[in-house]
Amino acid sequence: MDNMKEIVEKLNLWAYQYYTLDEPIVSDAEYDKLYDELLKLEKETGIILPNSPTQRVGGEVLEKFEKHTHLKELYSLQKAQSFGELEDFHNRCVKLLNEYNSINNTNKTLEYYVEFKFDGLTINLTYDNGILISASTRGNGVYGEEVFEQVKTIKSIPLEIEYKGLVEIQGEAIMPLSALEKYNETAEVPLKNARNAAAGAIRNLDPRKTAKRNLDAFIYNVGFKSDEQFKTQEDMIAFLKENKFKVNGYEKKCLNINEIKDKINEIEILRKKVDYLTDGVVIKVNDFELREYFGYTNKFPRFAIAYKFEAEEYSTILKEVVWNVGRTGKVTPTAILEPVEIGDVTVQRATLNNYDDILRKKVKINSRVLIRRSNDVIPEILGTMDSDEKNEKEIEMPTHCPFCNSELIRDGVHFFCTNTLACTPQLTSALVHFASKNAMNIEGLSEKTIDALFEKLGVDTVYKIYDLKFDELMTLDKFKDKKANNLLDSIAKSKKVNLENFIYALGIANVGIKTAKDLAKKYKKLDNLRKATVEELLQINDVGDIVANSIFEFFNDEYSKDALDKLLSKGIEVSPYEEVAQSEFTDKKIVITGTFEKYKRKDLEDIFSQNGLVVQSAVAKSTDFLVVGEKAGSKLKKAQELGIEIITEDVLESFLEKIR
Repeated sequence: MDNMKEIVEKLNLWAYQYYTLDEPIVSDAEYDKLYDELLKLEKETGIILPNSPTQRVGGEVLEKFEKHTHLKELYSLQKAQSFGELEDFHNRCVKLLNEYNSINNTNKTLEYYVEFKFDGLTINLTYDNGILISASTRGNGVYGEEVFEQVKTIKSIPLEIEYKGLVEIQGEAIMPLSALEKYNETAEVPLKNARNAAAGAIRNLDPRKTAKRNLDAFIYNVGFKSDEQFKTQEDMIAFLKENKFKVNGYEKKCLNINEIKDKINEIEILRKKVDYLTDGVVIKVNDFELREYFGYTNKFPRFAIAYKFEAEEYSTILKEVVWNVGRTGKVTPTAILEPVEIGDVTVQRATLNNYDDILRKKVKINSRVLIRRSNDVIPEILGTMDSDEKNEKEIEMPTHCPFCNSELIRDGVHFFCTNTLACTPQLTSALVHFASKNAMNIEGLSEKTIDALFEKLGVDTVYKIYDLKFDELMTLDKFKDKKANNLLDSIAKSKKVNLENFIYALGIANVGIKTAKDLAKKYKKLDNLRKATVEELLQINDVGDIVANSIFEFFNDEYSKDALDKLLSKGIEVSPYEEVAQSEFTDKKIVITGTFEKYKRKDLEDIFSQNGLVVQSAVAKSTDFLVVGEKAGSKLKKAQELGIEIITEDVLESFLEKIR
């Protein structure tokens, strides 16, 4: 056993030197000889150590991907595609910095950390007691897919690290361009794109096929750490290197916006020389205490941004246009192109925003068009090029819905299908949104169930779910007593709903949950909101022209008004927004740290907010209370130093009773 441990440690050291540092210290023959010796020992003893390199070759084919819950949410980054947008980000950071310094009577300055933005697939690694116990995709940021066996095939990812706490680490799985080229030399079906090749390999149910693609990974973030937190990005990178993770060599600190621009220009040149795809630059605030204070929007961290490089432009022939119907009934065109290669991607479809866009750009069938692929989104048609094509044909706007044949109406530059009762593309996505957690929170109303309700029970608009009967549900596949009753109970419970959740459930274009809460706070009752003018709506923070007009148009469109009235007639009770009653705790500042046996941190945040307290992300001089659970970190120490009142888990219940 001791001999086996020594062999494993030696092989892992050699692999680290070779795959992570690119500085081999033994020949391939020496490595292979010792590797074969380990295989022989494992076969003889039946013992396989968890960090053995023999576990990287790929195990049995998996039946399906299991769901993985991240220890901490993985946020995506806000995108900037111009230096102007980057300056806007910097100005917001300066504003937040000044607030922080004012509150804490400090004199911190802004430092940024600049690094490559990799073009692969985000992976999330969980280590406990030094052992890699899980690997997953990013998914929706809260849940991902478990891809442990696939990720183990990436030789630069350590199976064991020195750090023994619970930690979650993020990076990017990539297929090096050299590996792609080598793979294609013998592949029956050559791979055209390094990014898709990496994503496809990680999401392949057969880990042995993953192993054949010889993926690599760059590690760039520690998302969760159970003990003392980092002070700066440099501390975190040092931690990653100490634990033998592969970190990209380009790591630059910048002290101002001009230095950031210089580094972006530098990376744009370097990216053409490296052995992997990169599509931009990530800029992060260096100071972790500032990061905590800056916090997050609903989607993005406020302390980081991704600058995306200018997309490359190519030309090809437009073969046809297909028309699609979205959740709001908007009918939009998609161009079908003669295939063209753009940056290792075969492009066959492109965006045309609306019919006015087609006319403005003078796009026709069989015309040669100029396209641009920007980031990972579907390419956009920029316009047409001079052409001698004799068979060009005008693109005609359909007069009827391509799905249900209902007559289309025009609203501004957009065309809409007015048939909200029987247009399948609208129904499915509208009901999925309507039933979601932040909306009506109807458990059991999955997309598959919605399709069955439409096809077999004629549920062809949202309000008809409130007419469902037990006997009807029992006619559906895989519906038994319990499943049918659970769905009916969940539908019944959804009839009592808070105003902000109901507003969000309506699926108004450009209205997310944050805007829904702002609307509820301003208008208090649904009837008030239905009468709102564009001028009133524009007075709300973060509501601009587009959002204001979306809200106004929804509540003043005859089809939407009729659908809303029918929905409310089903017994929906929308609770008016209620201001939190004033108390001794109103506007008191509170911070939460650690984990709790009875509560999720999000639930505690909601309770505190609903009772008038202000939830802060970081401990400051202005903080009144610190609520402490298990595995509390540096926040507890700072709170003690500042003399802030500490609420431990054993007195949490009595504290909650006081504030309610």
